[in-house]
Amino acid sequence: MKRCRIGTLVGDAAHPRAPNGEGANLAMQDAAQLGRALAAYPDDMEAALTAFGQDLFARAVAVEADDGMYSLMIDGQAPHSTLALMTHAGAVR
Repeated sequence: MKRCRIGTLVGDAAHPRAPNGEGANLAMQDAAQLGRALAAYPDDMEAALTAFGQDLFARAVAVEADDGMYSLMIDGQAPHSTLALMTHAGAVR
């Protein structure tokens, strides 16, 4: 999590991801988690932001794997990379 004295990043700014429609969902989750962290540490902003950052990274890892598959479908080589994936998957069976 990137922090500075004037703010904390949430949503798309904190989760650079493929454009798969999850940005608004992540932003709402981030805002709720940040609120919980601030409520849990009302007198310790550093502790609240640290707790929020740890949660943010844990959730980011959980959704990051989806981006690889999504990127195969939208990148410039999409038809070829998707065909290669399907061909390889079929050959493994």
